[in-house]
Amino acid sequence: MSAPAQLRLHTYFRSSAAFRVRIALELKGLAWEPVAWQLAAGEHCGEAYREIASFGLVPLLEIDGLRLQQSQPIIEYLEARFPAVPLLPADEPGKARARALAQLVACEIHPLNNLRVLQYLRGPLGLPEAEVNTWYRHWCAEGLARMEAELQSVPTVGDYALGTSPLIVDCFLVPQLFNARRFETDLSPYGRVRHIEAACMELPAFQRAQPASQADAR
Repeated sequence: MSAPAQLRLHTYFRSSAAFRVRIALELKGLAWEPVAWQLAAGEHCGEAYREIASFGLVPLLEIDGLRLQQSQPIIEYLEARFPAVPLLPADEPGKARARALAQLVACEIHPLNNLRVLQYLRGPLGLPEAEVNTWYRHWCAEGLARMEAELQSVPTVGDYALGTSPLIVDCFLVPQLFNARRFETDLSPYGRVRHIEAACMELPAFQRAQPASQADAR
């Protein structure tokens, strides 16, 4: 099946969820058009974006006449639609483990530290920035410790999370580490995690997908 004429990704350069999908698109070698929304300015809360994205969140991918929301379902759709460069292991136990590790980031770390939560802590709850940053670092460190322990528990041949090529886990892990550094999270305890990140960032796909490479970062 040939690729669609156009894939449009509604994105924001610092969104780790959008970063995940950008990595997946680049790993699969797909041409895509970015549509940037300034989350820090609240553009995603306006009527123009809500008419496109019912959840009012990024990323949203327009493909095959569909509007797909949430990063993991988007990546799973891309996996089914463009299987030539797989982002999931071939075996079912491997798929389950890969999805679990991805969800450790998506469901356990990220929701406690995303922009909406941090703005609520700063705004209605009136927490000073130092306490907001402490909140971020606590939950990020807790999740990364679990990730490190799980990755260390099963020896893997290769530089990536689950072997010799980057998969969905790497798509989720690397953006979380970018955000962790923004909030000065101490990453020194997570040697395996940092090794995976370094290997990923040597790849052009990750370099093209990173926040600094996006047009709306300038």
